[in-house]
Amino acid sequence: MADLQRSSHSDSTMSVTPIDATFGAVIMDVDLANPDEETWDDIHAVFLKYSLLVFPGQHLTDQAQSVFAHRLGKLEKRANGRISNQNNDGSMINSDSGRFRLLRGNEGWHFDSTYMPLAAKAGILSALVIPPKGGETEFADMSAAWDVLEEETRHRLEGLSAYHSLYYSQLKAGYRHKTDHAYGFHDKGAPLRPIIKKHPETGRKSIYAGRHAYGIPGMSTKESEKLLSNLVENACQPPRTYKHQWQVGDLVLWDNRCLMHRARPYDTQFPRILRGSRVSGNPETELAPTFADAKADGFRPSTSNESVLDT
Repeated sequence: MADLQRSSHSDSTMSVTPIDATFGAVIMDVDLANPDEETWDDIHAVFLKYSLLVFPGQHLTDQAQSVFAHRLGKLEKRANGRISNQNNDGSMINSDSGRFRLLRGNEGWHFDSTYMPLAAKAGILSALVIPPKGGETEFADMSAAWDVLEEETRHRLEGLSAYHSLYYSQLKAGYRHKTDHAYGFHDKGAPLRPIIKKHPETGRKSIYAGRHAYGIPGMSTKESEKLLSNLVENACQPPRTYKHQWQVGDLVLWDNRCLMHRARPYDTQFPRILRGSRVSGNPETELAPTFADAKADGFRPSTSNESVLDT
């Protein structure tokens, strides 16, 4: 175990134990509900170094988690969200509901919010209720995946982009959603994002794909699907993956600019409730141009000069 020493005028330490993977660390001896500036500086430093930080036994309140998340930047939504398979009255959600379909869809590897014009910078999850078995969250190091690519493959990928759509990824998972103004199922169009992303703070490059990505311009549907699926399959292999076994009170922070994640299956007769915070990306590095999304249910071709995706 490596202790990260605080500034010289502080007599406390924060323990940092690297995870047995290419990324990630478990952080102990820190109270996220009351971090001083020196503690926050330490956390931010190890966040950039390890990309994934696991804080066991924090048991933060909703307000405390919101305050902590705000240290990283503006939240995508004004409040934290609950990722839950339970209704407010305690009953389990119906398998035909949109929320159930989203939960199942999120069992595929993905970056958060790449289907929005402004993708997320970071994500935070804390465990409130967990099922007796399954329901883990798994993460994949897309920077390490880039590092092991052959030079010829790297050169090819750096010239490619892909569209991102939640309509597409949910349809591929077997679920069709209607177009509205809800988060994700919006009428803002599909962002076009480079397949290789350079981290704005560390400078490291990462594969930037996942389940929302499709329709590489200049490729047929078949070619695009094959390339994107092979990228994800080859990238998300040990030692570039880590599966977090939740305990109530755990909090996990990850860098959405270089890590993908997915939920793991569980018996949905049991409740699984996580509290999630999503930190907005910086417009200079996470904002992408959008184009009309033919995967959106109810889509009508545009009469403007806007590009139409129909791959």
